[in-house]
Amino acid sequence: MAGEFGEVLRRLRTAAGLTQEELAERSEVSVRTIRGLETGKRTNPRMTTVQQLAKELALRPREREELLRAAVRRDQDGERPAEREPEAEPEAEAAPGTEADEDPSDDPADDGPGDPPAPDPPSTARHSAADPHPPSDPHPPSDPHPPSDPHPPSDPAEQLAALVTARWQREEEQRQVQDPFPLPVRWETAPEALTDHWANILRLPAQATARPLDLDGELGEIADAYRRIPSRRLVVLGRSGSGKTILALRFVLDHLRTRGTSEPVPVIFSIGAWNPTTITLRDWLAAQLTRDHPGYAARGRGRESLAAELVESGRVLPVLDGFDEIADGLRRPALEALNATTLPLVLTSRPAEYAAAVAETDVLTAAAAIRLTDLTLDDLAAYLPRTTRKPGREDPDANAWDPVLTALREQPRDRPDSPLATVLRTPLMVALARTIYSDTPDHDPACLLDTERFGSPEKLEDHLLDNFIPTVYRHRLHGSSSGGSHPGFDADRARHWLGYLAHHLTGLRTPDLAWWRLGNGLRRSTRTLVTAVLLALAIGLVDGAISFGVNGRVTGALLDASVVGLLAGLMFGFVHWLTYTAKGKQAAPSAVRLQLRRRPGATVWTAGPRLVIGTLGGAVFGFAYGFVVGMVITYAVTSDLSIIVHVGLVDGLVYGSVFGVATGLTFCLLGLLETPLDIDSAVNPRSLLTTNRGTVTTQLLVWAPTFGAVVGFGSGVAVDLLQGTVGPLVWTPEAAALLGVISGLGGAIGYALTLTAWGQWLVLTRIWLPLTGRLPWAVVTFLEDAYQRGVLRQAGAVYQFRHARLQQHLARHHRRAALHDDFIAPL
Repeated sequence: MAGEFGEVLRRLRTAAGLTQEELAERSEVSVRTIRGLETGKRTNPRMTTVQQLAKELALRPREREELLRAAVRRDQDGERPAEREPEAEPEAEAAPGTEADEDPSDDPADDGPGDPPAPDPPSTARHSAADPHPPSDPHPPSDPHPPSDPHPPSDPAEQLAALVTARWQREEEQRQVQDPFPLPVRWETAPEALTDHWANILRLPAQATARPLDLDGELGEIADAYRRIPSRRLVVLGRSGSGKTILALRFVLDHLRTRGTSEPVPVIFSIGAWNPTTITLRDWLAAQLTRDHPGYAARGRGRESLAAELVESGRVLPVLDGFDEIADGLRRPALEALNATTLPLVLTSRPAEYAAAVAETDVLTAAAAIRLTDLTLDDLAAYLPRTTRKPGREDPDANAWDPVLTALREQPRDRPDSPLATVLRTPLMVALARTIYSDTPDHDPACLLDTERFGSPEKLEDHLLDNFIPTVYRHRLHGSSSGGSHPGFDADRARHWLGYLAHHLTGLRTPDLAWWRLGNGLRRSTRTLVTAVLLALAIGLVDGAISFGVNGRVTGALLDASVVGLLAGLMFGFVHWLTYTAKGKQAAPSAVRLQLRRRPGATVWTAGPRLVIGTLGGAVFGFAYGFVVGMVITYAVTSDLSIIVHVGLVDGLVYGSVFGVATGLTFCLLGLLETPLDIDSAVNPRSLLTTNRGTVTTQLLVWAPTFGAVVGFGSGVAVDLLQGTVGPLVWTPEAAALLGVISGLGGAIGYALTLTAWGQWLVLTRIWLPLTGRLPWAVVTFLEDAYQRGVLRQAGAVYQFRHARLQQHLARHHRRAALHDDFIAPL
């Protein structure tokens, strides 16, 4: 709401010690505009104005986020900002370039809800390029409904629309796609061989005459072009680096800006991670939606999750990015699965991979297709000179790119294009060249004209990809995304770590860099062994410390710690192997949190299944543990095999019954305390990790005392019940208490490290991978640093490499370096 934005702006301005006049002078926004925003007379401010105000106020990350979130909000009745009537009065005395000229409410042509605002003059600020494919709209709408809105819409689809808008707005800002202005992304209608019958696309009745649609256009027209297609199915084709992903991003933001409440919500899915032979499209979409928005794992009106209900009811418009990244043998079944649905969708792909899949089966049913075109020399001449620093007063028009552009223009037309002219036809390579040569004054782009050094486009592309990482790591960032001081990373070590990550993703055949799957780059046997060894050390240390504290004997404590640690490591290692490794799965982040103060109204799991599963699992584990412990202890006293086996069976029966009851009750209690995450919770890799760490910590606080108390008390009860039935049993209260404490702490540690995503992250990613040099110790900080430098991009709860070409290049470089060192990280 405008009033809320005005209050936030006024409070932050006052805290900065600035008057309205001083802020106006610094930001070049008129005083009347600032006064109108603070009093609520002006509504729906431009994001460029909000960002300029935030910059001049020198806001901290949280304050900046608060101001951006308050810029555009939904009213209580769900009205979108684009549908409000203009309230601002024209200001004749406002200077050109101020908010008075930019505010869409002053423009009579912007009264309608479907009319986009007139474009502003592009900014001339220079930063490191963070994305090779900028969209054309320099003024995307702000977050219309942030999670903190006091009046959130009740419809899950409307909440999803607000969350998606906020996410991609932030991502677009992080990628700095407007700096200094967007590179043009144009397209033309694809060849007929890659398009379905126009009668099917136009949804015409039998015998009707179909006339092909003219779909040629450019970036800012993608949402309108899609709405002109009656079937609402579109294929976007373009070669590597041509701008497909940024076109998908622009489509989502433009479609959401003019979307009606009855229309589905466009959501970007990286389809390269989909295996159509193991999961259906709808189930996969629901799973991906839950991953990025954990609150949608909550049950809807029926038995399904909110995510599944939205997908099944057609409230989600899938924007499937990266069909070409699906594994070779899976593209045909993937296209067949897409054709088996009637979902409206947008699909992006490189032409060759899509054409090959079409040749094996058929085109995407009822889908029109467009093909992205190359950049022109005029596009380069308009863009590259404006990305460099001005040389000085003597010749302000001189530019480092002038000799390059002149040489390209003077190239004879009867000769093949030079390698540089060929390479600079895609936004990706232009962005890399800009980063290396425009943003680094001591690099001369004229060297790119050296045809002896760069005799082919492939060599020149490798040169740009090789130099991108060293260039972006030359400078130390001033602050991390979390607001703390930035540690900085050496370029060579960063290349090694990024190479391992790229190699890891290549092995997993997915573009998604998920923190809970980083350990999957190791062999399955290595993962199981590392988990078992570290768990044995942790539980052995706990057992030894408690035993020494109770008995005061070092030798006895060391012996007990060795036996208990070894057995616990073997048992929990086997549980981990049986649960995940043998099935080829990994622990996934929890979509719930634990609420200790009261029982929540809606739990994800019922008490019954938890009780049964926990009891059976605990009984098996307890019997095996008791059997082994009983045999080991008895073997130290006698070598009679019958006595050893008898004692082992008795101890196994006692421990099995006690651990079965304790595990069942503890699992049941954990299930009763679980409640779904908030539906409007924003997710990024760090926040999802933090949430899961908090959930596991709460589980430990519940598990340790509950499990320990039941084991301690239950062991005495079990001994009394079995006394005489299986023979004379000796059990003291001290032994029961000691068993309860050690079992509570050991069981909690074992559960956390073997059966939770955060525990596996701690064991493999935070300890083992850094210990072996594959990753840095500060993994999260390193990933955030790479994101800020534009090496990675964020896609909900996961990171992805800025472009598949960069990932492939780093992975290939890592394999070559590993082979040179006679070592390669196992997959």
